[in-house]
Amino acid sequence: AYNMPFAAAVALATIVGLVMTKERERIPVNALILVWFLWILWMNVTTLFAINFDAAVGEWNRAMKIQIFSLVTIVLVRTRAQLNWFVAVVALSVGFFGIKGGIFVILTKGEFLVWGPPDSFFEGNNGLACALLMVLPLFWYLRSVVTKKWIKYALVGCMLLCAASILSTYSRGAFLGIAAVCVYLVAKSRARFGLGIAVLIVGAGLLSFMPQKWHERIESIQHYEQDGSAMGRINAWKFAYNVAKDHPIVGGGFAVFSRQMFLRYAPQPEQFHDAHSIYFEVLGEHGFVGLALFLSLGMIALAKGNRIRRISRKRPDILWAYDLASMIQVSLVGYAVTGLFLGLAYFDLYYHLIAILVITERIVLNEIAVEAADAGISARGLASPVPATPLSKPTSAPSPVETRMRRLVLPGLFSVNSTL
Repeated sequence: AYNMPFAAAVALATIVGLVMTKERERIPVNALILVWFLWILWMNVTTLFAINFDAAVGEWNRAMKIQIFSLVTIVLVRTRAQLNWFVAVVALSVGFFGIKGGIFVILTKGEFLVWGPPDSFFEGNNGLACALLMVLPLFWYLRSVVTKKWIKYALVGCMLLCAASILSTYSRGAFLGIAAVCVYLVAKSRARFGLGIAVLIVGAGLLSFMPQKWHERIESIQHYEQDGSAMGRINAWKFAYNVAKDHPIVGGGFAVFSRQMFLRYAPQPEQFHDAHSIYFEVLGEHGFVGLALFLSLGMIALAKGNRIRRISRKRPDILWAYDLASMIQVSLVGYAVTGLFLGLAYFDLYYHLIAILVITERIVLNEIAVEAADAGISARGLASPVPATPLSKPTSAPSPVETRMRRLVLPGLFSVNSTL
């Protein structure tokens, strides 16, 4: 199975299906999509001017595949039910390694490192910690939409096992990331007090469970200047800045982090390292323009989450969107903080989280538009509360909106409040 081209087969089938199906949506035009396309365009421009063009083409090829299929997701995921299944598949696909790792941590009492799957974005311990931090909030969202109690408890168990795996990666960046995620998760949750108490109790339990060598590893953050790994990161960051100063517009292009280039631009040329930061990775490879686009994409995505939250906050029928947007924001914060020390600027999970925000907003606006049309409201009032149903309207049969919403959700699995 390691040698089977599963991804290529699925990609081919998906493209063929996309061409043949009529069940697809247009990519909406908004600020987030505009900046996203500019970011994709800029990666193509910088590749043309890449210092190491031959090596850059391979990295460009992988990055473009990720971008294409992130956009394909926006086109193909059309309904709330499909979106929930997509979130579940993403959470469990990555979370599987955290669940398996968590069991390993319990059996070995945290004495060994947990690693990700070979030849993947999160093969290393730091990458695995980042990926698991990004899916933890997705598990919490899924817990809010499933109806069966045993599934809710199972999802909480998945979160606990993933949290144990994150700690057992012995990643100092992940420790900062999980702290940020926990704070933001509580802040964005509708049950802040209860969740905050639970996070404190679980956090204290996990920290006391970890062995002494883990605590010594985390405490070494205070003396980073004496740590070879930390100083290697700083050397790589200075290298990226030096490349960007020499090529401020287009940077060095993909694959600029090489031993040969370190000899020219690194303060300590013999200490070759990967970028070890999403921000310096983008700066070195795509210049200051690329960094501005990359940062803008993340900030606009967070703002998009806030817009979805504003629209859905006081509407019980679409409160699920409030919860999902909130948890995606938590995931993005986890990526932003952990990414300070990790070179995962082209991680496909990040772009699929942004795609989920785009899909969520589209579904919410479509549902509100249908309700507004039924109630006789103009399209300009989409974000306004829908007025109460007139008393003269028959109530014995479900409204067209209720019927449509019930068809969007798989019976018995995901609950939905269709009260208008």
